Order: sequence, then C-alpha cells, then structure tokens
Amino acid sequence: MARYLIPLVLFIILAIFLGIGLTRDPKLVPSPLIGKPAPAFNLPRLHKPDEKFSSQMLKGKVSMLNVWASWCAACRVEHPFLMYLAGRDAVTIYGLNYKDERNDAKRWLVQYGGNPYTSIGYDHDGRVGMDWGVYGVPETFVIDKQGIIRYKHVGAVTEDVWQKTLLPLINKLKAE
Repeated sequence: MARYLIPLVLFIILAIFLGIGLTRDPKLVPSPLIGKPAPAFNLPRLHKPDEKFSSQMLKGKVSMLNVWASWCAACRVEHPFLMYLAGRDAVTIYGLNYKDERNDAKRWLVQYGGNPYTSIGYDHDGRVGMDWGVYGVPETFVIDKQGIIRYKHVGAVTEDVWQKTLLPLINKLKAE
C-alpha cells in the first residue's frame, strides 16, 4: 500500500506547484538585475559595424534598452509606439537587435516605419542578451542616469504600459 501512496503524494504535490505556476502572469518575471549595474558589453552597431555600441552609452541620462528582432511578431506591435515616443523625445531609446541577421533587421526597420533607436547594438549570437537575462523578445529595460537597471518589461511596450508603468518611473528617475 505504501508503495502506491508515495507516488500519489508526490503527484499531488507536483500538481499543486503546477497549478500555482499556471496562475502567475509570465510577464511578471522578476529580473535579478533590477537595482544592479547594466551588464558590460561592447557590440558592433547594426548600421555601422565598424562603430561600437557599449554599456557606457547607457550612463548619464535615463534611457530604455529595447531588445527586438525582425522575426518577432510582438515587436511589430510595439514598433509604431516606439516610433511615436522617439518623435516626442520622451526618453532616449536604445536598441539591442537579438539573434537576428543584420540585413533582415535593417530591412525590417525600413519596412515597419523607421528607426526609433538612438543606437542599436547587433547581438547576432545572443550572448549580450543572455547576460541581460533576456529569454524572449521584445523586452525593455529602464536604466537610470548611473547605468543601473530599474525595471524590466517583458512583452510589447504599448501606450497603456507606457502611461501606467514606464512614464511614471522615467519621470521619477529624471527628477532624482
């Protein structure tokens, strides 16, 4: 009897953990990098591979780092809003092109309305993205003036996300 009871108890415990996990919002994945300096990197720029885009560029002003790729469907959803933000100079937006082909990424920017990024790092193999804890795209990080990561948003940046979460945080960080 005990030989059947132990697997049953283990199954029930596993089912409880699975049930709890399924009730959580996958976009609320906490990042261990919040409150820590942005991971150091030095990447070729997407449009000018002989020039570098580095983590040092993220210091001195509040900014966002948006991780995107041409193969990402949700990136198409957020792109018009990022273009809108870039046109308003609401915040400096940097891009990290993740696990993509250079020509595909450049063509995608033209096809979907332009380039909202001040500079774009080209992370072909995804190593920098892994250092940042990226597990999918799009993901957007808010970085303060000292280069400290203050927030991570998983999924498309929409007007709702901007108004309710990102803009209040960015305004607070700018005032500090």
